[in-house]
Amino acid sequence: MSVSIQKLNGRAFLSFTEKSGFLESELKDRFGISPVADKIYGDLYYYSKDSLKNAKLPAGADAVVPYFARTVMEDPFIVHFDSIGEAAGELKKIQRNWAPYQYTCFRRAQLIQEKLPYINLKDRKFPVKIPQSEIGLYTLIDEHTMICSAKTTSYIPAGKITWVEDHENPPSRAYLKIQESLTLFNLFYGEELPHEGQKCFEAGACPGGWTWVLVGLGAQVHAVDRAELAPELMSNPLVKFQAHDAFTLKPEDIGPVDWVFSDVICYPERLLEWIHKWIDSGMTKNIICTIKMQGDIDWKMIDEQFAVIPNSKIVHLNYNKHELTILIKL
Repeated sequence: MSVSIQKLNGRAFLSFTEKSGFLESELKDRFGISPVADKIYGDLYYYSKDSLKNAKLPAGADAVVPYFARTVMEDPFIVHFDSIGEAAGELKKIQRNWAPYQYTCFRRAQLIQEKLPYINLKDRKFPVKIPQSEIGLYTLIDEHTMICSAKTTSYIPAGKITWVEDHENPPSRAYLKIQESLTLFNLFYGEELPHEGQKCFEAGACPGGWTWVLVGLGAQVHAVDRAELAPELMSNPLVKFQAHDAFTLKPEDIGPVDWVFSDVICYPERLLEWIHKWIDSGMTKNIICTIKMQGDIDWKMIDEQFAVIPNSKIVHLNYNKHELTILIKL
C-alpha cells in the first residue's frame, strides 16, 4: 500500500454553485483577502496561513468563515494514493462521515464514496431533520490525489441542501428558501417547525410561496402585501390576508405571533429597523428575514448591526440569490 499525507496550514472555502464571484467579493471586501487563492479546485478555494494572516475579522470571530462559502475545510490535508480502496480506507481511518465535492474524476469519486459508510447525498423532501454529526469533505484533484478535511463548518453534506422540487403546487419558487431556512432554524436552535396552533406573520407575502409552506405545515398565517396571494391561498381558511405595506404596520397592529417572516425587497437599513421593532415589542419568538442586497454589500452594516443581534445567525442559503438570510431566536 502506498499512501502519503501532506498536512496543509490554511483553510479551503467551498463556494455555492455558480456563486464563486460572490465568495471572491466577500473575501476581498469583508476580510481584506486577495480573491486570488493559492489553489483553486473547481469551486474550492484554498488559502495558506500566510495568505490569511492579515485578514480583518468581525468582532468575536476567530477565523475566516464567509457567508458565501457553503462549508469550510478547517484543517485540510492532501492524500496521495494508488487505488480507490486506499483512498476510502484512509478516510475511514479518520472518521465515519464523509461527503464529496467533485469537479473532476467523477466516476472515480463515486467509486470511493461507495466504499465509505452511507450518508444521504440525495435531494431531500421537506421537512427533514439534519443530524448534528461531524461530516468531513474531500475533493479529488486528480486520479491519485485528493484534498480533505475531517473538520468542516457545516453538518450538511458538502454544505448544501437540495430539495426535491414541486413544480405544480407552489405559487413561486421562493418556497424553497423558507424550506431551507426553517430546516436550518431547527438545526441551529432545536426549534420545532411552525405547526398547527401557531400563528405566523408574513410581510410581503405575494404571490405566496412562503405562505404555501407555512399552511402546509398547519400554521395560521397573517399575510400582508399590496397585491393578493394566489387564489387557492386567498381562499385557504388558515390564511388571513391584509392589503397593506407590511413595514408600516406596527407589531401592536398585528398582535402576538409565534413566527415573523419577511422576503420583502427593501434596503437593509429599513429591514433592520423593522426587525428591531419586532424584537423590542416582545410579540414574537422567532424571526426569519431575507436581507436583500442593493448593489455592493455593506459588510460593515452586516457585521456590526445585523450579526450583533443577540441569538441571531446569518446564512447564505443554497436557494438565495444575491441575498443573505437572518435567523433570530428570541
